[in-house]
Amino acid sequence: MVKITPVISGFFKLDGGAMFGVVPKRMWSQIYPADDQNLCTWAMRSLLVEYGHKKVLIDTGIGNKQDDKFRSHFLPFGANAFESLSEIGFFPEDITDVILTHLHFDHVGGAFMINESGQLKPSFPNATYWCGEEQYDWAIEPNEREKASFLSENILPLVTTGVTKFIATEINDFHFDDAISFRFVNGHTRAMMLPIVNRVGQADLIYCADLLPSTAHLGLPYVMAYDIEPLKTIEEKKRLLEDAAQCGHHLFLEHDAYHSCISIMKNEKGKFIATDVPLD
Repeated sequence: MVKITPVISGFFKLDGGAMFGVVPKRMWSQIYPADDQNLCTWAMRSLLVEYGHKKVLIDTGIGNKQDDKFRSHFLPFGANAFESLSEIGFFPEDITDVILTHLHFDHVGGAFMINESGQLKPSFPNATYWCGEEQYDWAIEPNEREKASFLSENILPLVTTGVTKFIATEINDFHFDDAISFRFVNGHTRAMMLPIVNRVGQADLIYCADLLPSTAHLGLPYVMAYDIEPLKTIEEKKRLLEDAAQCGHHLFLEHDAYHSCISIMKNEKGKFIATDVPLD
């Protein structure tokens, strides 16, 4: 039996224009609100997957080691992953595996913390960390477009602490174990992993990471300005939504502050429509 539990790793603010790319504000603001500084609130929603003896955490949020200057740019608030896990009865030591979809700061920042001696150490001391090998190689020498998202204090410890196993990129969905597979996508960043949770007798659950940040991104042109290959994002997102509509997959949304899990259908005009799905 596979049990899934959302774990809020905090909220933060990002510019609405950056999050919706070429789509005009008069369109996106009707479906996702912004404040008077054009900032939208976004969740950092991790996922705890329990099966057998495993307790797998997917993504970790920003964490709590960044300085005040960094925090002033993104205004993070709310409970972090450690606090949210504690609220549902888990400690960092309980986590057996940490899956990192990619290495942007809002996904990997909570994977490491600073100890009393000022050294970086794994936040989940008994866990094996899993990261895409190609994504790591991409992040360790960042391009100018993504440099602000790839922080060395989040990435170098993956190797220096010896806790990480790297996964080679596959063209087809990669079988991790009986409960989890990975799909690799390249529009947002190189070789981002989308975990697919196989729940016997229930719909498969796809953790969408930054391929589909929110329900407001269902429209194919609604692509973040952060993406390195927007046309590839559109292609990959279309496949994701078509699969979900045809096969009944549930989509878990990492960044939507208002919706956590959805199912997809097409209306008579061929438009993708989302319906909230309760997680039990």
